[in-house]
Amino acid sequence: MLTKTIVSLSRRQKALFFLLVDLGLVPIAYIAALTLQGQREGWSLTGANGLVVQVALLMTVTAVLTSWFGLTRLRLRDYQGDAVARSAVLAALLGGASALAAWLLHAPVLPGFHVVFALVYFACYFALRQIATKALIEVYRNSRSFTRVAIYGAGRTGMTLARELKRSDDLVVYAFLDDNATLSGMNMNGVPIYSGVRAAEVKDTYKINRVILAMPSVSTDKQTFIAKRLEKLGMEVQTLPAFAQLHGDRELLGKLTLSGPAALLSRKPFDDVLANGCTAYRDATVMISGAGGSIGLELCRQVMACHPAKLVLFELSELALYNAEAEMRVRAEAAGTEIVPVLGSVADAVQVTQVLETHRVDIVLHAAAYKHVPLVEANPRVGLANNTIGTAVLARAARDAGVKRFVLVSSDKAVRPGNLMGASKRFAELVVQDLADRSPATIFSIVRFGNVLGSSGSVIPLFQEQIARGGPVTLTDKRVTRYFMTIEEASRLVLLAGSFAEGGEVYVLDMGKPIRIGELARRLIEASGYSVRDAANPQGDIEIVTVGLRPGEKLHEELMVRKGAQATAHPKIIRVREDHLSELETAGALRDLRDAIERGGDDEVIGVVARAVREYNPQSLPESAPQCRIVQARRAAELPAE
Repeated sequence: MLTKTIVSLSRRQKALFFLLVDLGLVPIAYIAALTLQGQREGWSLTGANGLVVQVALLMTVTAVLTSWFGLTRLRLRDYQGDAVARSAVLAALLGGASALAAWLLHAPVLPGFHVVFALVYFACYFALRQIATKALIEVYRNSRSFTRVAIYGAGRTGMTLARELKRSDDLVVYAFLDDNATLSGMNMNGVPIYSGVRAAEVKDTYKINRVILAMPSVSTDKQTFIAKRLEKLGMEVQTLPAFAQLHGDRELLGKLTLSGPAALLSRKPFDDVLANGCTAYRDATVMISGAGGSIGLELCRQVMACHPAKLVLFELSELALYNAEAEMRVRAEAAGTEIVPVLGSVADAVQVTQVLETHRVDIVLHAAAYKHVPLVEANPRVGLANNTIGTAVLARAARDAGVKRFVLVSSDKAVRPGNLMGASKRFAELVVQDLADRSPATIFSIVRFGNVLGSSGSVIPLFQEQIARGGPVTLTDKRVTRYFMTIEEASRLVLLAGSFAEGGEVYVLDMGKPIRIGELARRLIEASGYSVRDAANPQGDIEIVTVGLRPGEKLHEELMVRKGAQATAHPKIIRVREDHLSELETAGALRDLRDAIERGGDDEVIGVVARAVREYNPQSLPESAPQCRIVQARRAAELPAE
């Protein structure tokens, strides 16, 4: 009842209440000063120089001065710094007014009385404000009418944000979180600072329901990792742009955005929906290739949540493997999972076979691949050796080792591929589909991703880097559209596909409508606290520039070749059946590809791909490019003679 009464008071009612309190402090401070000085003669209540007359005059002066200084209009949470100084000036002026009144009224008080009176009044005023602030915080803490906020980052941005939030009617800052151990246990303007690892404890103690990340200097990957950890604790997470942007025209609160790449989707993320699929992985031995990449590492995190018996991290990059192992070791303590780091290439048949047999792997999640279109376009031999031959080596070794399930992570660029990266992934799909038809002991399946938001080398980190430099943001073409999904969605899709696949299926996620890259760039600029500079807004901050399609890039991607997609046990996952080569055709194509790679000729490699992946149609390349010449020659050879 008390909470409801306090919360329901209007600003004017609160100001009137504190004015009456401030006036009531005058007789209390006056009598206390007389008592401290032992002046019994000053207690006379009657006469022109009596106590009542002097106190009445001082209360009148107090009412005028507090209104003039605006002290009664201040919120309790704003009583610091300048406000404290103003209250000290108020007390000093009251002391002067007391001296003047005593001289005019010939009051029998000692000269030092007025100094004591001023000090006592200021002490009472200050103590009352502090006590009321603590009491009000407790009232807010027990009220459901306010959002309880913690700020992650106790630096300059965090301090700026805390001051801004003090002006909010419905947000109350209860704590700072910071990974700097030297700050733990300290206070900033009365707000305690806790270590980031104590986030769960802070949430329970203060009933926090929102955390704002105020760490502009921390990498996007680290902020995303922190945000996911906090969201798992049941707290809403928001983030801020860089500190340099906090001094614009708009208020800081207006620059708060949802954290992570998921905020850029034009649909609701499916993270909460794709929550099942752990049964197949619990107590199993799982091997993840490309475990140090963006997708591979998130797969590791999701699999660890399923409590496998053993997790084999297979990775080509030493640094990526080191970082992945370090993170998984921490998670393994709670899950009771054995972590096995393996440094190597999926194209190394001897090593792959040894790993699968030594650790008796039950499930393989194959995420290792070169995925950047321009790089694979410029390096056909290496790209095909890794993406296609590597998949063939690993898939066959998995079949021979008796692995129960094998899931290939593919791409929407494999559908009617317009570049060698997409063609290499489609070639890998053909290999897996062939094995699925004649491997009853191993269930092979394929998962096609759209573009994964926030993955290494993807469009969002590129745009963020360009925005951080002040622009311009470069688009290949304003008409380009792409399907997007979050890393969490992509990883859960792999887990689900691996759990209910029957063999040979291609799974895709229903990602809604494709997003225009130009619109994505605009959203990201605005989410970073800037405005877009264009014809409609020539005074904007950052310009968007079109630079032309890259070699092999398509305007629009597709998710399937054939029509007639089928529903699955999960409403957001679609199953498609794609045509594939016969066993003899697959074996012949792989043999030709190996021979071409060993001979070292890029043109020969492209020729093999063009024959095996019949829907391969090079995009955004000059007619003189080897890809175009070879495909045109293939088509000419297929035409019937007149």
